Amino acid sequence: MAPDDKTAPPAKPCPICGKPALQRFRPFCSARCADVDLGRWLKGSYVVPGEPAEVSEEAPGRRDED
Repeated sequence: MAPDDKTAPPAKPCPICGKPALQRFRPFCSARCADVDLGRWLKGSYVVPGEPAEVSEEAPGRRDED
């Protein structure tokens, strides 16, 4: 068995800055890049394409059942 048979595939680069990813913060290279990614999710920078959702005219959680 050759020594190259057991080597792991090369690590993918950090999706934020392109540096090599570290196992501890995988898939990122640091806690900073992980936080940048989380911030982008929370701001709504990442979206999944699709049909617009229907918006109800009623306020959520309020019903006029009387």
